[in-house]
Amino acid sequence: MATPDWSPIAALERATLSQLFERDSDRVARFSADVAGIHFDWSKTHLTGEAVGALEALAQKMGLAAKRDAMFAGEKINVTEDRAAEHTAERGEGAPESVARARAYHARMRALIDAIEAEAFGPIRSILHVGIGGSALGPDLLVDALGRDADRYDVAIVSNVDGLAIEEAIDKFDPAATLLAVASKTFTTTETMLNAQSAIEWMVEGGVGDPYGQVVALTASPEKAIEWGVDETRVLPFSESVGGRYSLWSSIGFPAALALGWDAFEELLEGAAEMDRHFRFTELSRNAPVLAAFADLYYTQVRGCETRATFAYDERLRLLPSYLQQLEMESNGKRVTAEGELVTWPTAPITWGGVGTDAQHAVFQLLHQGTRLVPVEFVGVIEPGDSLDDEHHRQLLLNMLAQGAALLVGRDSEDKARAYPGDRPSSTLLLDRLDPRTLGALIAFYEHRTFVNAVLTGINPFDQFGVELGKEMAKAAGKGGNVLDPSTTDLVKRAGI
Repeated sequence: MATPDWSPIAALERATLSQLFERDSDRVARFSADVAGIHFDWSKTHLTGEAVGALEALAQKMGLAAKRDAMFAGEKINVTEDRAAEHTAERGEGAPESVARARAYHARMRALIDAIEAEAFGPIRSILHVGIGGSALGPDLLVDALGRDADRYDVAIVSNVDGLAIEEAIDKFDPAATLLAVASKTFTTTETMLNAQSAIEWMVEGGVGDPYGQVVALTASPEKAIEWGVDETRVLPFSESVGGRYSLWSSIGFPAALALGWDAFEELLEGAAEMDRHFRFTELSRNAPVLAAFADLYYTQVRGCETRATFAYDERLRLLPSYLQQLEMESNGKRVTAEGELVTWPTAPITWGGVGTDAQHAVFQLLHQGTRLVPVEFVGVIEPGDSLDDEHHRQLLLNMLAQGAALLVGRDSEDKARAYPGDRPSSTLLLDRLDPRTLGALIAFYEHRTFVNAVLTGINPFDQFGVELGKEMAKAAGKGGNVLDPSTTDLVKRAGI
């Protein structure tokens, strides 16, 4: 088994960011890329030509190119679950048979959407989507980012098992005009199925004679959905080889495709496919997901950074940090290699973030003057999403770009409380506009970046066993069948559950 050796990177000179710019007049061009309507700038990170060369050598040792090719070929790279990872096939980039199956499932979804638009389900005006994890985070991001001006359907996406969450959603809807989309890969997810059952009861109480006639199932287990009561014609399958946090490209994206329109959904897929092709065929030193992962690895493995922050300077991308938390920490928050050996190096940093300019008045104090080094990523959009005075958007982007500059240069002061050390890294992603194509490319970029980080740390990013233990203990405790620690036993009694 190949193990990563970080010593060649760690042995490199640690020049400051200001020194790196002084030494290389072409630094901005050298550490920038333009792909699918997105400009990427890593020049304000500590990457150097020598560091990239050392990381390329590590990528070769860890078999990045071969593993990338194996993923696109539909091989079983998810070794712990003995299955492929074929989310790229949903965008037309993968094994031919897998691409054909994805297209067939997409055609089935489009036919159902056509029927809904033709009011074959009655006068549907609202979509209540229940799911959790990737079955909710992906659709929620898409609808929130792209659907603000859409007037096709009202969409509510509910994930939390807290009854307040679904109550808040259904209070706005007419049960007779609501379509219930139940998203669960296994169609057994406890939180999702409880929310779905509550939605059915709401429909019955609202006078709907055939509530299951207004249900669509989004699942890799069609037989379970049919057993639950969904008509076979209203089951939208997706492949077992598509992981939950990578599933928005499949039928899990149904609420977005319905709310935004099929043309927008196809543009989303094409934007992602463009990033797929870039990732597959571009040399590593010019490859956007690879360079981003190289910067990530430099800071986690060499500089000891335990967190990485993403700040979206666009209200439409306010859910992006939450989406990335699951994508990155559920994928790479592992302590064993793909072969099952304990790792002795860091894996995923903690992903966090927020929305600018709000975050500037909350957490940027720590970023500028705190004792922790936190690599920062800024995401902005050149074309505004609002119709107000241009000064709104101008100030938004000025603030974003100035923050990156301030993190880099800092400021000296005789008053230590007012001194900024500078030399704090940031990268910037600048979208030409926020539309389905660029959002698809952006999300695919983050998927491939996560994959590269996993390969170079020797782990499998496609399982998620860590989410199971607490859920299993909750089920057992609910049945009174397991022995809990004294503290938890006392808390259970106090809560009256």
